[in-house]
Amino acid sequence: MFEYEFMRNAFMACTIVGIVAGAVGYFLVLRGETFAGHALAHVGFPGATGAALLGLSPFVGFTVFTVLAGIGIGLLGERAHRDVAIGIVLTLSLGIGLLFLYFYKAYAGAVTNLLFGNVLGVSLGTVWILAGLGLLCLIGLGAIGRPLLFASLQPELAEAKGLSTARISALFMVIVALATAEAMQIVGVLLVFALMVAPAAAALRISHRVQQGLLMSIALAVAIAWIGLILAFYTDWPTSFWITALGALAYLAAGLWRRKAGISTP
Repeated sequence: MFEYEFMRNAFMACTIVGIVAGAVGYFLVLRGETFAGHALAHVGFPGATGAALLGLSPFVGFTVFTVLAGIGIGLLGERAHRDVAIGIVLTLSLGIGLLFLYFYKAYAGAVTNLLFGNVLGVSLGTVWILAGLGLLCLIGLGAIGRPLLFASLQPELAEAKGLSTARISALFMVIVALATAEAMQIVGVLLVFALMVAPAAAALRISHRVQQGLLMSIALAVAIAWIGLILAFYTDWPTSFWITALGALAYLAAGLWRRKAGISTP
């Protein structure tokens, strides 16, 4: 399996994206902002299709759109007041993306790769780009980690202590946007949610200790990506299918473990 260059590149890409998605996804689930994270992938869709229509890299278009959307979502305020606005922008973005696809005359495989990912087609150059973005995400997450955790667990107290939760939220959403752009290379626009949320949600079901849960989320995301890649190689089924299926299985298994351990599900 590792005698093929495309498999070596795929494993490196999956490792990088799994680490970033596991770390960022943990805080996303902890903060209860999975809908905002889900929206980012779809908001980036017109950016990717528009870039492809102009002959540019869809990855660049997707990244630019998701970063801008992340800043906007972070500045919209509390989740209860922004969900409607996010939903409207989400549907509008999908509509614009579909319009761009209507004018996009490239072969259908390019559209499929955009929507569902194609990790087996990742080049070594793309791996280096993913590594750079991943490092940027992890450095950013490390820089705001403590105030982000404080604002996530005790937002009222954080505000009372003078912490700018709006600024922290905006910075975090930019990090989520970059992580989403990375994950798009593996599972595509429509399935980003699975890789970023399922491992983190499973980890939170198993442990409420932040450090332990964070490490578990990263380990699960990487393991799911690796196993999905191996299964795809031997079955010739889509990698994205295996990743989403394994993510759902991990979440269900975590729920069964909680029940067996006698721990009430939050």
